[in-house]
Amino acid sequence: MLPRRYFAACFVGLIAAGFFMRAHDAAAEPGRVDSHGQAGQTRRVESQGSESVIGKPAQPWHAEHWTHSAPLELSQLPGRVVLVRWWTAPDCPFCSATAPSLNSFHERYAARGLSVVGFYHHKADGPLNAADVERYAQMFKFQFPVAIDPDWQTLRAWWLDGGKRSFTSVSFLIDRRGVIRHVHPGGQYVKGDAEYAKMEAQIERLLAEAP
Repeated sequence: MLPRRYFAACFVGLIAAGFFMRAHDAAAEPGRVDSHGQAGQTRRVESQGSESVIGKPAQPWHAEHWTHSAPLELSQLPGRVVLVRWWTAPDCPFCSATAPSLNSFHERYAARGLSVVGFYHHKADGPLNAADVERYAQMFKFQFPVAIDPDWQTLRAWWLDGGKRSFTSVSFLIDRRGVIRHVHPGGQYVKGDAEYAKMEAQIERLLAEAP
């Protein structure tokens, strides 16, 4: 028969292993402003605060260094449906994956009343350079208005300051009256997946509404 100290050692080992696994899982969770988590984690954050902003008027944004547009204010887009997406580069896989979707929505729906706007929020270690942002926009083949959200001012006001968030690559869909109607809380939406279909359906629905 094995001595009691053998079983005690095994028991302690199992506890230690369990603690290690929990610590490992916690470390793998995305942080409050991390847009580079695993794709499946988007589903877990879907309910994190979206309800608190849907149905409310979108506030004015603060942006600079516009590309493909003169400086643009939300108030200059009355009667249009507006899709605002925060993105960064070059190390955001969700942003590069979603870029073709944004381009497709712009190409398909601009003539029907959709304005796509991309706000760059700087996350790289080096200093912010507007020329780099223009280069990233070209790399993603963006043809819609793109601007820099300095110091994440609008991202914080619209999203991060409202509660616990796991992603910064958030999208807001605003109706013709300037009211937020749909929020994709971050991550990617790619043609063929459920999140793309949901965004597409919401755009179609808002475009069909009277101004």
